[in-house]
Amino acid sequence: MNILIVEDNQDIAASIYDYLETLGYTIDAARDGLTGLHLALTKDYDVIILDLGLPGIDGTELCRRLRQDAKRLIPVIMLTARDSLENKLEGFQSGADDYLIKPFALKELAARVKALSERIRRIPPSQLQIGDLALNMETHDVHRAGKHINLNPILFRLLTFLMQNPHRVIKREELEYAVWQDNRPDSDALRTHLSNLRQAVDKPFERPLIHTVRGFGYKLTDNNAED
Repeated sequence: MNILIVEDNQDIAASIYDYLETLGYTIDAARDGLTGLHLALTKDYDVIILDLGLPGIDGTELCRRLRQDAKRLIPVIMLTARDSLENKLEGFQSGADDYLIKPFALKELAARVKALSERIRRIPPSQLQIGDLALNMETHDVHRAGKHINLNPILFRLLTFLMQNPHRVIKREELEYAVWQDNRPDSDALRTHLSNLRQAVDKPFERPLIHTVRGFGYKLTDNNAED
């Protein structure tokens, strides 16, 4: 399980880091809101442990941007020394999934992390997320870095299949079948549609996500790759 800790108190962050690492989790940590937001938007995490009071931007604003602007559904546990009802409601309204008051037992935090990650895994994957690219299969909404992307039905089916198979090289024939089933068009159609998809999904942004693996096929990944 991949966990992001966003906490400016070094002692608290180190305690959480060490405890969760002993449970076999992979941990990243940030000490300010802007760094935490950057990591949350560019890497894939199962749970984010987020302090409410942070330098840069606070936890409430970070969570709000994560939910409303970037449309990311990563489970968030909010940590805070503020125990008023107003503070809790503010945290939940920003998109937090759980709330833990300091001081807390590390064993309880770990139990909440595990419960949140398992709950999310039981939800049907109507929302696909790779890096800062999000696709909702129910509403057909596609966003990248908070920007809405309009796709025609063919491009939407093509992107959906790529996002359902992230980081895997997919052969041309497999992509063609996923989009057109047995009614495959001529050999240049897939190349044209992939070019159009890249124009929409990659060209307006700094990092490409769709990559050609020469001699093998295509893959969608937010890891470094070369065309």
